[in-house]
Amino acid sequence: MNSNLAYHEGNNSEVVDTEIGLSDSLHNASIESRQTTIEEPRAVTFEPNIFNSGRVVSRAYPQEVSLSSPASTSFRSTSSSEDLAKTEIATALVNQQIGACNHERSDATLDAPPLSSWRFSQPPVEEPSLPLKRQRMIWRKLRHRFLDVYQRLFAIVFVGNMIALIIMVVTNRKIHPFGPSLESLATATSTNVMGAILIRQEIVINALYTVFASTPLWMPLRMRRMVAKLYHLGGIHSGCAVSATTWFILYTAIMTKQYVDGDFYGTPVIAITYILLALLFSICVLAIPKFRSSSHNTFEAVHRFGGWLAIALFWVETLLVCSGQSKAPGADSLGIIVIKTPTFWLLLIITFFIILPWIRLQKVRAWPEVLSDHVVRIHFNHREVGAVLGVRITHSPLTEWHTFAAIPEGNGSSFSVIVSDAGDWTKKQIAEPSNAYWIRGIPVAGLLRMAPVFKRVIIVATGSGIGPCLSLLISHPMSCRILWSTPNPLQTYGEGIMQAVMHADPEAMVINTKASGRPDMVALTYHLFFKSKAEAVFIISNRFLTKKVVYGMQSRGIPAYGPIWDS
Repeated sequence: MNSNLAYHEGNNSEVVDTEIGLSDSLHNASIESRQTTIEEPRAVTFEPNIFNSGRVVSRAYPQEVSLSSPASTSFRSTSSSEDLAKTEIATALVNQQIGACNHERSDATLDAPPLSSWRFSQPPVEEPSLPLKRQRMIWRKLRHRFLDVYQRLFAIVFVGNMIALIIMVVTNRKIHPFGPSLESLATATSTNVMGAILIRQEIVINALYTVFASTPLWMPLRMRRMVAKLYHLGGIHSGCAVSATTWFILYTAIMTKQYVDGDFYGTPVIAITYILLALLFSICVLAIPKFRSSSHNTFEAVHRFGGWLAIALFWVETLLVCSGQSKAPGADSLGIIVIKTPTFWLLLIITFFIILPWIRLQKVRAWPEVLSDHVVRIHFNHREVGAVLGVRITHSPLTEWHTFAAIPEGNGSSFSVIVSDAGDWTKKQIAEPSNAYWIRGIPVAGLLRMAPVFKRVIIVATGSGIGPCLSLLISHPMSCRILWSTPNPLQTYGEGIMQAVMHADPEAMVINTKASGRPDMVALTYHLFFKSKAEAVFIISNRFLTKKVVYGMQSRGIPAYGPIWDS
């Protein structure tokens, strides 16, 4: 009942395992000319140790260094020599891309040391470091973390429902002895359940992304930055689910009051009501991020099977209530009462959309390509996929599903997915490659589908996060810079993936973390954005780094977008 916009939902992990620019010539060249002039691009691995800096004492980078003025390009005298050295490495990594307009490639093989394959021009003498974050800490954390777009959408839905609930209670206080009628409360509950279901449907998600991604480039940048946050739509899902539970709590209270007073239809109805309330409450509690991450398998089981059971019980209760009403003196027949009940029609819509993805369930052939002991690339040819679409695959349709970005392949009628070691299920796919998988529903659009609304973007990835990025760049080439940090990229992902990265961005910055350690992705991303004159940053990585980079950019006024692992 949920889809993961990060394009990876592992059995024991919700995130991608490690959970993508900038010479003047690239900035001015067209995408078409870039594609025709690059032949057999080769990957480059960047290592900070090729720079002779006697002051380097750590491979980490500074989190934040103050400037003497906004336009200054020199460091304050209060900065320590260690901080200066750290920043020097971060800027050097960028400037071997920015200032290397005259770099040459030798005839060395791909796995030759980078220094023997490339010659870089010297970086500029002075480079700006990370500026201070904007606003006071309390305000920027409130804006970018506690009240982000997801939380705002949740608040709009929930507060709107609570206003409607209060109005209903006040206006019906004198009409009904116990407040709103049970029929009105059941309608409000089922309406919110329908909203929670619909906003998670593939056809609804794809329709929304198609509309929002059609925003023309001539629109104001502020408007395009807003529409790019469509991936926060999970806030509507959560808001509707919590609102439905709240409405049903009032429904249960009024029904209990009527049952105690002997003014209702019997024990079976009240028993089903309390079981249904317990199911709704359990689904909401287990969807809280803390519980979801610590007990992901339990969350999935309760969300799926508990949700199905709740809908079934809702059907039973609706029919029992209608049956009781039909027995009253002078009442309409059961059929007429059912047809006149709004909840009946809402449950029909809910049931249809729950069943719909399962109608498209099919088992398809696969051709696994083991790239290393950490990664397998699985090829499918049963259908054509568009830009930045995720597919759900599994061996056990009723118990678990894993979503990965579909990378279109050359013939246009096939695609592949990159699966890296991120848990028991993914590890098994690498150790014991399978020739068949179950696929459910239709491919669904995700976060990177919104990248084309910008003229130029920075794409940041770590590890197998490069998969969703290639899904975008192969199906929809665009002006971008790629920053990819991963251990042993060539040995782990193979020459095919490396060539695809370099074809998408001939100046791609690929960092081998095994050789150079983990860089400060915030510093590198900021410098790439600053030098390439990009309009936005997109990142596909693990939860911690995604939050860090997105917050690091947004708090400095740079629009950044990354998966949020919503419920």
